[in-house]
Amino acid sequence: MIDAQTSTSTRPYLIRALYEWCTDNGLTPYIAVQVNDSVQVPREYVKDGEIVLNISFDATSSLKLGNDFIEFSARFAGSARDIMVPIERVIAVYARENGQGMAFPSAPATSAVSVGKAEVASPPTPLRVAAQAEASSSPVSNLTPIVGEPPPDPPAGGRPKPTLTRVK
Repeated sequence: MIDAQTSTSTRPYLIRALYEWCTDNGLTPYIAVQVNDSVQVPREYVKDGEIVLNISFDATSSLKLGNDFIEFSARFAGSARDIMVPIERVIAVYARENGQGMAFPSAPATSAVSVGKAEVASPPTPLRVAAQAEASSSPVSNLTPIVGEPPPDPPAGGRPKPTLTRVK
């Protein structure tokens, strides 16, 4: 008998399932990642200890959605970079076009980002706060980060577009 303490995490399976759902429906899968020293991403694109990555087929090369890591190559400002993200650092997976996806509890509070020789603790960001709130009540959510001022009113007869920025 397997109990919850010895079973594997559901996070990699849910990430793969939502990735497949996005691609099957013609949507662009994104992941939000809480960055620390174990995450291999271009640091110049990290904002407030987080980075949002496009993991679509068109944006990546050699994508591997494993049980322990998400690995791929991608171009940032025209330069190919190898990306490696531990699964436990992924705090959300969602579709760019409509924000539908799933938020996960953030990694333990020992997340500090090295910037040069100084170490800066990652403050809670609106996306992480929204992800934690959603994760505690329902695993499925629409992720819309709160940035300074409220989003503009939607056009008559339509829904507002998601406000996440695209990072390649």
